[in-house]
Amino acid sequence: MENQFMNQSQGMQGNMPMSMNHGAHEVLDVHEVLSAAIGAMNTFIFFRPHVQDPELLNILDRQYAFMLDEYNITAECFKTGQDPSHPTRSYKMQMGNDSKYGLSPGQPKQPMQSANEINDGIISGFLLSCHKMGAVGKTQAALEATNPVVRRVLQDSIPNCIEMAYELSLWQNKQGLYQIPQLAPQDMQTMLNMYGMAQKAKDMPN
Repeated sequence: MENQFMNQSQGMQGNMPMSMNHGAHEVLDVHEVLSAAIGAMNTFIFFRPHVQDPELLNILDRQYAFMLDEYNITAECFKTGQDPSHPTRSYKMQMGNDSKYGLSPGQPKQPMQSANEINDGIISGFLLSCHKMGAVGKTQAALEATNPVVRRVLQDSIPNCIEMAYELSLWQNKQGLYQIPQLAPQDMQTMLNMYGMAQKAKDMPN
């Protein structure tokens, strides 16, 4: 009898089944997240045969496998309103964090005029955009989520979008495709010293 009560409790919150424990705004936002995730994975599949650089191909394959798993647990908890089959994992990139700073002259960027112009630089840009859109969409959905499980899965997956985008930007930087300008040393130092440490306001509690 006790086990039966526990099973019923796990599937209900108040008088509402957990699978229905979603606000309208949340449902629409998560719908967009899941649709965007499908579009991102389709993008990875579409461009894979055209990748030339082995390192970029390795990044693409690892990220796709991770995205597929994350999509499945998000869809699972969205459908059931309960914990997915496993917690959200953390994506681990295999590149170092070193970036090359400074600008070098090059050819102006412009849109392709033919599909035959596709190359690793263009492909990596598409993949990077998928993660940027994913981070924004998941953040917006998490802010509106009322189901606590869906909210947690969404918010835990946002750092993964950031990490995968960072990995691709590091690859682009290594190839000279993503350049990082810097301020003049004096301006940089001025900006770094512009903010001091905050002190607790007198009328605020400890």
